[in-house]
Amino acid sequence: MISIRQKTDVLFKRLFAAVSFSSVLALGAMLLFIFIQGTEPFVTSTARGIRLVTERIDAITVNGVVYQDPGDFIELPPEAFSSAAETVSLSFAGREKEQSLRFAVNRSEADPEKQLSFFSGGELPEISCPEAYIYTATYPGIPGMEQKIHILLPELPYSLARFLGGLEWRPSYRKLYGIFPMIRGTILAAFGALLLGLPPALLSALFLAEFVPAQAASVIRAGIELLAGIPSVVYGFFGLMVIVPFIKNTFHTASGNSLLAAVIVLAVMILPTITTIAETALRAVPQSYREASLALGASKMQTAWAVVLPHARSGVITGVILGISRAVGETMAVILVAGNSPQLITSPLDSVRTLTATVALEMGYSSGRHSQMLFSIGVVLFIFILALNSVILQIRRRGRRYENEKAG
Repeated sequence: MISIRQKTDVLFKRLFAAVSFSSVLALGAMLLFIFIQGTEPFVTSTARGIRLVTERIDAITVNGVVYQDPGDFIELPPEAFSSAAETVSLSFAGREKEQSLRFAVNRSEADPEKQLSFFSGGELPEISCPEAYIYTATYPGIPGMEQKIHILLPELPYSLARFLGGLEWRPSYRKLYGIFPMIRGTILAAFGALLLGLPPALLSALFLAEFVPAQAASVIRAGIELLAGIPSVVYGFFGLMVIVPFIKNTFHTASGNSLLAAVIVLAVMILPTITTIAETALRAVPQSYREASLALGASKMQTAWAVVLPHARSGVITGVILGISRAVGETMAVILVAGNSPQLITSPLDSVRTLTATVALEMGYSSGRHSQMLFSIGVVLFIFILALNSVILQIRRRGRRYENEKAG
């Protein structure tokens, strides 16, 4: 006879298993979606062929095919651009007379602004190239009521090397998606924050764990944990109102929004995280280690540095991993103080943009390949943090192996 308690245990076991499976499935689906969106720009074109978008044209004939009241866009079949037929003929009823236009496609031309050549039986309309891979033919008329034909060329798969090593990020006009300056800015900001924030965080953890009375340490610990819970936008606002003007007035720069401001703000943000985790790891070291060191004649400071800290190395490294991961993934605070200029910086006082800031600033208005490239930045961030954590964990494993060999 199964008791009610056993039935309850089985029910909760199955419930926990279902929730865990659903969470893993949802996380896997999310990562799969991001990876698909992020890799698509490097393997596929933006469209199968050339697309036409008309304005104030009721009917248009394209290569002998009549399109009545074209809605969204007219997509020309890829076979229309074989080696034997690379010329497109357009005709439609203009305001005063029948209009015609022909253009030829030059597939060998790398510059998107030179891939089309236009011909006309009469006077050519005004041809402009508002963006790369987009041509606009404007026919004369009342200002604001002109008839227009927009010709959208497909963007070929983007080079992964140009994406990772490119120096220009101009997604709107020139369709350039080089993120190397942002990769460099992210690395410099994160490691600069670590170099600035790790020493005081480690010293604070040692001070709390080894030299402060328990009652006073609990009060200070509560304050540090409160700092760790402050929203990042508050840190960013503080940096914008205090740190940025200080840098501007001290170094006499045009703007204090810079890499240095981002490093200082990130260092302040990761300090409570590293301090809390490191202090917990230091307190977990057995008291017998301290007593043995003191019995051998070591001072309390020598015991803290030579005995307690090495034995808490694993926990300290865990705090470092979480701190640098937060610095790499921080968005709002960096947006407020870094300047957000996607340039290759040469000085800590230059404006900088990180990978996360680019996604946050541009995702709201991006579309097409631009939006997919932002997903690609997300993939780069994921791989970057994964590689960083793997390196730090490998360092920790080697440290444990060295300790075991030393103890053996």
